[in-house]
Amino acid sequence: MKETVLTILKESIDVKSISIKSNVDLIIKGADMLAECITTGHKILIFGNGGSAADAQHIAAEFVNRFKIERPPLAAIALTCDTSVITSIGNDYDFDEIFSKQIKALGNKDDIAIGISTSGDSKNVIKAINAAKNIGLLTIGMTGRSGKLASCADLVLTVQSDVTARIQETHITMGHILCDLVDRILFPEEF
Repeated sequence: MKETVLTILKESIDVKSISIKSNVDLIIKGADMLAECITTGHKILIFGNGGSAADAQHIAAEFVNRFKIERPPLAAIALTCDTSVITSIGNDYDFDEIFSKQIKALGNKDDIAIGISTSGDSKNVIKAINAAKNIGLLTIGMTGRSGKLASCADLVLTVQSDVTARIQETHITMGHILCDLVDRILFPEEF
């Protein structure tokens, strides 16, 4: 068991290191996009399924509440939280529409939509990213090694793994890095 624990730890560290280093310029560009979005009075809409839904909520909470510094709340909404909206859309239309309908209702030009999919092939995430682009939102995709999401988002952060757990661990680390960088861009006097 001890060997298993240490093997998992090493795999997680290796995947994070490789993926974040290979995406460092894109992460900085993403932070700049998010900071610009906030400073121009726009909002961030974040969504995904399962563990990625939890990551969307986690990242939105870091923006709205605070990350590491005391600062004003930043406008971010996780589209994974309103069970009445999600279940009504899933029931009346199709599960593939649960995020795109919310994007159409809540998204405005120059907002940012962040779609998270470990496989990169979640139909409802891809549909929402395409709906966001049609409205004029900027789009960020967080995915694993491959998938259709990589070809439709404006900026794509990929994780060099096919293991869902390692991808999710890296996504939340990337999300935390984005939060930290946005705070540093918007509130440099606090650092």
